[in-house]
Amino acid sequence: MTQRKSKADRRLDLIDAAHRAMIQHGAEGVHLNQIAEEAGLTSGAVLYHYPDLRELLIEAQHAGMERFYERRVKKISGISDPADKLIVTIRSGLPDGPDDAGVRLLCELGGAAGRNRVYATLLTTLFDRQVSMYQTILETGAAHGVFTLAQDSETIARNLVALEDAYGYRIIARHHSIDPDKAVELILDYARLATGNPLRPADRR
Repeated sequence: MTQRKSKADRRLDLIDAAHRAMIQHGAEGVHLNQIAEEAGLTSGAVLYHYPDLRELLIEAQHAGMERFYERRVKKISGISDPADKLIVTIRSGLPDGPDDAGVRLLCELGGAAGRNRVYATLLTTLFDRQVSMYQTILETGAAHGVFTLAQDSETIARNLVALEDAYGYRIIARHHSIDPDKAVELILDYARLATGNPLRPADRR
């Protein structure tokens, strides 16, 4: 006997469906019926859980963005060495490959942000939170003598996030010479100059 899904589980399924539909049809061009099709439901069933479609779309965007802040902070919470924290943080901010759904969604939102204040606010907030995340690592490393910062922590942090965005887009665009590993090394090259630390992964020391 098939167990019925709870309302919370059904809402999570709809968030995933909205995520896929936005990637396929665009952040601004997605329609209710397209989300319903992705979810395998009727449009009425989608509206039962989300009477306001905008709420569903915003929740889907928030869910996609969690990976690039909340999950990264959690991932490094058990790492004590600032250099290792910085390396792990850089690696976790890039796409797994050109078909990475989470980064493809951010690219879609970025394209729409100039016309949509909600998307612009979401992306600006994400950028600022990531900058703050990097600043904490940089300032902790400097305080412990692990880093000798070439500039103020905010400038370095902003450049690191901007490099993630730029190389992430190139990976999604299938640039012939930039894959995730190459992008990590390119960003680390900048981070080494900015922190005065060789930033070698633990397994290479």
